[in-house]
Amino acid sequence: MKSDRQIGNLIIAGFSGTGKSLVAKEVALRLNWDYLDTDDEIARHSGQPIAGIFHQDGEARFRELERETIRKACQQRQTVIAIGGGAMVDRQNYQLLARSGLIVCLEARPETIHERLFSEAAYSPETEVRPLLAADKPLEQIRQLKASRQPCYANADWTVHTDNLTIDQVTQEVIRACELLGHCAPRNDVRKTLRNDVDKDLACLVETAAESYPVFVGYGLLDELGEKMKQTALSGAATIISDENVFSLYGGRAEGILRVAGFSVNSFVVPPGEETKSLDYAARIYDFLVERRAERHDVIIALGGGMVGDLAGFVAATFLRGIPWVQVPTSLVAMVDASIGGKVGVNHLEGKNLVGAFYQPALVLADPETLTTLPQRELTSGWAELIKHGMILEEELVEFLESNVHRLARLEPELLTRAIARSAAIKAQVVSQDEKEKEGQRIILNYGHTIAHGLEAATRYKRFLHGEAVAIGMMAAAKLSQRLGLLPSAAVERQQALLQKFGLPTSFRSAEALNIVKGQRPNLKLSLAGMTRAMELDKKVRGKAIRWVLLQDIGRAVVRSDVPQEDVLAVLRELAEP
Repeated sequence: MKSDRQIGNLIIAGFSGTGKSLVAKEVALRLNWDYLDTDDEIARHSGQPIAGIFHQDGEARFRELERETIRKACQQRQTVIAIGGGAMVDRQNYQLLARSGLIVCLEARPETIHERLFSEAAYSPETEVRPLLAADKPLEQIRQLKASRQPCYANADWTVHTDNLTIDQVTQEVIRACELLGHCAPRNDVRKTLRNDVDKDLACLVETAAESYPVFVGYGLLDELGEKMKQTALSGAATIISDENVFSLYGGRAEGILRVAGFSVNSFVVPPGEETKSLDYAARIYDFLVERRAERHDVIIALGGGMVGDLAGFVAATFLRGIPWVQVPTSLVAMVDASIGGKVGVNHLEGKNLVGAFYQPALVLADPETLTTLPQRELTSGWAELIKHGMILEEELVEFLESNVHRLARLEPELLTRAIARSAAIKAQVVSQDEKEKEGQRIILNYGHTIAHGLEAATRYKRFLHGEAVAIGMMAAAKLSQRLGLLPSAAVERQQALLQKFGLPTSFRSAEALNIVKGQRPNLKLSLAGMTRAMELDKKVRGKAIRWVLLQDIGRAVVRSDVPQEDVLAVLRELAEP
C-alpha cells in the first residue's frame, strides 16, 4: 500500500465478471458516497454501448475515451468508482487512480469468471460480455487476457477473492478493507453533525467542490425549521421571501417557529406566478433588505415553490455579494428538483432563467405535509420531475412510481416521503458531481426541458405549469430518441403511460383535453417558430447547436448535439396535431 498519497475515492478494479459494478453500487449506498461507473459514463457520453465503440471505432478509440473518463472521475471526492477490466493496464490511468484514492481489486479464477459471464445463472444479470472476450473459446481467452493483466491487478492496495462469495459478502469485505486502511472517515463537520440516528429525516447531502449541505425530507418537518437552521450554524436575522398563496398558509407559522428558535424575522411577500421572477421584483427585495439593514451573516428563507426559490436564491447570491439562504420548498416540483443544486435566477422576456447564478443554499427542508394544501393542478405538475429522474437515471424509481400511482396520488405520508426523498437524492448525486454543468453530467437533468422551456417562453409563461411543459418535452425527447434509433417504441409507450397515469399531458392535444390550454391548440401550432427560437436561446446551446438530452433506455440518458432540425420539427408537429 502507498501511504503517501491523498485519500479521496474508492476504486473497484478487476477482471470482467468479478461483480465490480454491483459491488461498487452497494458500497456507495452503505457508505453514503457517490457512485460512478466509467464504462457507463463512456457509453452515456458517446451515445453508444461499449461493444458498439469497439466495433465501429476500435479498441484504441475506446481506450482514449476511457482515459478521459478516468481523468474526470479522479477529480471527484468520496466517490466509489467502478473501472473497466483493462483500465489499470494503462500506466497513466493507474497513476491517476492511485493518487485519487484506495484501489480494491476483485479477483476470481478464470473458470468462475467464465461461468458468471456465459452461464444462464450468471453472478450478475447486468454483466455484459466484453468485446475482447467474444471468441470461439471464451474460457481460453479469459485465461490469456487475465494472465496478461495480472501484474497490473497486483498493484491494487487490497484484493478480495470473490469465487465463493455473494455480492453482499464481497461488499462487506470491501468496506472492511476501507475501514482497516482508514479510508471511510466522515468528509467534513457537516457530515459528522448530521450522520446520527436523530437525523432520520436526512434524505441526502449535496457535496460540491466548495459546499456541503443537507437535504431534509420529513412529514411535519416544518416545525423543526428553526432547530435545523441552528444545527447548521445559521444565525442572525431571518428574512422570509414567499408568495401570497403560500404565505397565507404557512407564513405566520414559519415566523413563529423561527422566533421560538431565537431568530428575529422579517417577511417579504410577492405575487404568485412565473411573471414575478424578474429583475424588477429582485430590486424590490434589495430595497427591503437595505431598509432593514440586512448584514452578511443574516439569512434569507425561500418559503414556496420553484419560482420563490429561484427569486430568493438570486437575491441571496447577489445582495452584499452573497448571504446565506435556506430552501423550504412547498411544491412537489421544488422539493425534488428546483430546491436542490443551487441554480438561481430570474427570467428574461426572451427566455427562462437567462439571468442567474449557481449559489448553493445552507440547507433544504422539505415537508411533504405542505403538499396537502397545494392546488391539484400544481401537485399533478410536480410528478413530472420524479418521473424524469427515474427515466434518466433509475429504472427502480420508475417501477416504484408505476406500482404506487394511486397511493401516491392520495398523498399517503410514508410512500410520499419515500418517493420525494429518493428523487431528491438522485438530483443531489448528479449536482454533487457536476455543480455548474461543466463536466456534462448535470445536463441530463434537462431531459424534456429544451422543448419545455421553448414552450413556456413561446406562450409567455401563461398557459403551462412547468411540470406540464416538461411532460410534453419528455414525450418530444423520447420520440426524438426513437426517430434516431436510440430508444425502442416500448420504452416510449411506457413513459407515456406513466405520465398519463399521473394526469400529465403528453401532447398539446392531451393538454387541451385536460383543460390546460382549452381552445388554444391552433395558436400553439402557430407558435412552433417561436418555440424553436426560444430553444435556440436555451442555456444548453453550445456552438450554436442544441445539446439534446435523449434516452437509450429507461434509466439511461445520452447527450446528442447532432439532432437534425427536420426531426425536431416533425416531432413538434406530431405533438401539435389534432
